Amino acid sequence: MGTEPLLRIENLVKHFHVRLGAFGDTAATVHAVDDFNLDIVEGETLSLVGESGCGKSTTGFTILNLHRASAGKVIYKGQDLAALDEKQMRPFRRDLQIVFQDPYSTLNPRMTVGEAIGEPMLFHKLATKANLATRIATLLGDVGLPSRFAARYPHELSGGQRQRVAIARALACQPKFIVCDEAISALDVSIQAQIINLLLDLQEKYALTYLFIAHDLAVVRHISTRVGVMYLGRLAELATRDELFETPLHPYTKALLSAVPETDPQSERVRTRQILQGDVPSPLNPPPGCRFHTRCPIAMDVCRATVPLWKEARPGHLVACHAVNGN
Repeated sequence: MGTEPLLRIENLVKHFHVRLGAFGDTAATVHAVDDFNLDIVEGETLSLVGESGCGKSTTGFTILNLHRASAGKVIYKGQDLAALDEKQMRPFRRDLQIVFQDPYSTLNPRMTVGEAIGEPMLFHKLATKANLATRIATLLGDVGLPSRFAARYPHELSGGQRQRVAIARALACQPKFIVCDEAISALDVSIQAQIINLLLDLQEKYALTYLFIAHDLAVVRHISTRVGVMYLGRLAELATRDELFETPLHPYTKALLSAVPETDPQSERVRTRQILQGDVPSPLNPPPGCRFHTRCPIAMDVCRATVPLWKEARPGHLVACHAVNGN
């Protein structure tokens, strides 16, 4: 794993303008992502976790310019991807790929598996018609599927097999960076383990960098190099996997980790959980100051009025919380 960032995200903002009311007569803004800053290091798996609706997937889509950023920068190879239109983005699509949550909805039901995998290779001129079948068979083998699956259609495959095809299609472009957007959450638990191990094997074989978006903290602990915790569109904490799971600093992170069941029944019976009160505020009208203060058990007056600074509490361990001192 390198030390220089493969991607640098600076002050990224994504707002959606919507119309409310029975007749759409009220304009409103959804604050999906606000002031998001992150460096993604080449070769790592950086996981984003948080409750549903916190902006994890929107962040991944905006980094890839699938959603146009409202403000901020996404720097890749010296180029700000957020400033590019679709035509200007095409040369970068090879390097930056995505695996979606539901493979069935992302695979064209009228295309065979071979056609779905071969199309991006032909588009980016990474294969010729003469060697396309060989390249497709190789990719299918890489994801654990026999070459005969190239002639099958998505509806003929199981959920795990379809997700393997989706991963093969992402690999077809020979990418450097892949966003895995809840890539295992729609699968059975036994299949989830297979896909996670497959992703790890492919990362080692092809020197891939992952942004792994998930809500299953047990899976995140297995696959991650670093973990970022999001709450209502903002990063609350970022640290290495072991540091975050063993010594969380943000009250929201502590509450999330306390919800993960212990494998030892004895420990599970006696441990104390931190249960958050209330619901996540609406991104249409996020609270001022620290966005977590409405549910935080240690909220102070400053939390209700002032946005906490993003600071380094320990080497490599960053947090946005007034109750945590920085170095």
